[in-house]
Amino acid sequence: MPAPDPQSLMRSRYSAFVLGRERYLLDTWSAEQRPSAIEFDAQTKWLGLEVKNQKIHDEHHGEVEFVARYRIGGRATRIHENSEFSKINGRWYYVKAKE
Repeated sequence: MPAPDPQSLMRSRYSAFVLGRERYLLDTWSAEQRPSAIEFDAQTKWLGLEVKNQKIHDEHHGEVEFVARYRIGGRATRIHENSEFSKINGRWYYVKAKE
């Protein structure tokens, strides 16, 4: 079932990273920005996701600010990102991190 909004897609993509679901991640990435493959580090332990904010700019564009925490090699790390999302043919897709 397609995600109803950018925040829901962000949460499902985080779960896909935790579970190593490359196909889902690639399928929910916009074609213009999609990599050919995703490399997962088996030593990465995901610790949690906090969605800070969601902005719907219009019916086809949105943004999600999040913090994802993980541990790798015993060291805690976090990703703080503002991500762009686009709705294409009725489905939301991750586009890229905003600069």
